[in-house]
Amino acid sequence: MGFMTTRLQVLSACMLMTAVPAAWPNGGGSMSMPEMSAPRERSPEEKAKSLYNEGVHDVKKADKFQAAAAQLTDARKKERALHEAQEYYSSARVSFQAAVQSDPRMPEGWNYVGYTSRKLGNYDAALAAYEQALTLKPGFPDALEYRGEAFLGLNRISDAQQAYLDLFASNRGLADKLLTAMKGWLDAQRASSSADANTISELDKWVQERTAIAGQTASLTREGAAASWN
Repeated sequence: MGFMTTRLQVLSACMLMTAVPAAWPNGGGSMSMPEMSAPRERSPEEKAKSLYNEGVHDVKKADKFQAAAAQLTDARKKERALHEAQEYYSSARVSFQAAVQSDPRMPEGWNYVGYTSRKLGNYDAALAAYEQALTLKPGFPDALEYRGEAFLGLNRISDAQQAYLDLFASNRGLADKLLTAMKGWLDAQRASSSADANTISELDKWVQERTAIAGQTASLTREGAAASWN
């Protein structure tokens, strides 16, 4: 029994000695681990899309705060809501700028760079971004409408009117949105003591004419015809 025990001990020792190189093949102090495949790096287009979605998320929040501010009568609450809107527009603009930096050929990203720039009061940057969006995607309806509102903010009335006419031929919904913005511009100008009375009068007449034309031609569209049938 003593001989067998000794023999087993010798065999065990030999097995341990031959196992060491398998556990530490490099002679180092740590055990080698199985190789793990590195995560696939996202393409610039994928990064841009992710950043764009983050920006849209913030824009939706900003728009809600701005809409809420317009309905508030309490000065402090209105100021707080407007501040929140500006914060979210700023955050969104950073995301959209990063998106177009990652993928410069993303018209939707450029369009929102323009939108958030306009909301933050930077009209020059807004117009430049809209031009980039329209260069990449000629006739892009959203960019045409947003640019029309930017023209209003700069009192470039004839340019805003042309934007409306372009939209009227291609996207009646956005044309109506821009016409509503013009009516809002008129209301704001009437409340201003420095407004030019002739400009207000001429645009007001033009808006009334376009509103009448839009109503007369609504039945020629599929949506208008369906509404008249009901």
